[in-house]
Amino acid sequence: MSSQKLSHNVKRIHSSAIRDLLKHSKMEGVISLGGGIPNPDLFDTEGLRIAMDRALTQDGHNAFQYGLSEGDPLLREAICRISADRGIDCTPDDVVVTSGSQQSLDILARALINPGDVVVVERPTYLAALQVFQLADAQFKSVGTDGEGMIVDELEELVKQTPIKAVYIVPTFGNPSGVTLSEARRQQLVALAKQYDFLIFEDDPYSEINFTDQTFRPLKSHAQAMGASENVIYTSTFSKILAPGARVGWITMPSWLKSSVVNLKQATDLHTSALSQSLTRHYLETGRLPEQIRLIRAAYKQKCDALCAALETELGDKLHFYRPLGGMFLWATFKEAFNTTEWLKTTLSNGVVYVPGEFFYCDNPDTSTLRISYASVSETNLALAAQRLKASLPQ
Repeated sequence: MSSQKLSHNVKRIHSSAIRDLLKHSKMEGVISLGGGIPNPDLFDTEGLRIAMDRALTQDGHNAFQYGLSEGDPLLREAICRISADRGIDCTPDDVVVTSGSQQSLDILARALINPGDVVVVERPTYLAALQVFQLADAQFKSVGTDGEGMIVDELEELVKQTPIKAVYIVPTFGNPSGVTLSEARRQQLVALAKQYDFLIFEDDPYSEINFTDQTFRPLKSHAQAMGASENVIYTSTFSKILAPGARVGWITMPSWLKSSVVNLKQATDLHTSALSQSLTRHYLETGRLPEQIRLIRAAYKQKCDALCAALETELGDKLHFYRPLGGMFLWATFKEAFNTTEWLKTTLSNGVVYVPGEFFYCDNPDTSTLRISYASVSETNLALAAQRLKASLPQ
């Protein structure tokens, strides 16, 4: 069996293990720190109901009809306004609506990655992105991550020696790392892409969930200012700030890529659900999204603070972690050698689950790491989970 096929099989095993973990997390009495899903208690059901009513009454049959593969023109206009608020200058012609960020990554991989192309990822990185690029038969290289995000100096040394096709990165409130790429490193990364002519796939699902007063400028925005706009492809989604079940995301891309992406979108599913697009557009027109984002930010920040305090109290002598500036995840590392995959059996028996960190590496996994999601867990249960984790440590 080839190493590439073996790698595919390993990732399938990892994916299966995570699915099993999530099944266990539904057991009575188990606190799940594993699922990377928004808190359903924060869904704006009233606003969604208003938007759906408008979609059905104002859009009529169009909400149930076939549509353009690139997406509803009015929704793409709304996405451009959101992008402008984030510092990205684009027109509706630059945007293709997708069925969530995951489809965006799949389409980009199929459009741009040939067998053997080198894709650089962080250590650790988003598991589902690894799966997508592996299906395209990419060759992986990885660079480290610290409290300021991807260590771009390591990338610079790599690209001096090895031609690469693309860098995949979640620069703001990353999954799984929870860390944010510093502004200096953002500029350095874009400058490298321009100098060495590689692509950056900027995956931005979490930037609206900001716990600070700082503004984290997208790589796409930096690229436009630095004359490197052709090098950065930007993806985002409404899943984390509105409703993941609607499955509405988007790609903002250079003009040279547009026809390939639209053709692949058409071949995949013709277009994103017209009803979901209508629902999303009408929700945006209600003007409720800014307040919804403020609600999510405040709630998740409170949960994150509660988790950090509990971990520092119960496991501060055992675990190291960077306090997230936003998003949904905290990444922790045991200070001494440890196997969090094996430990999961013990913690599950004590009523708490998480995702072992080794699943998020394309090579040389660090078995002493774990990803914790705080978004859907009450503050009381976050404190209890930390106590249960402490009680699960070897005596």
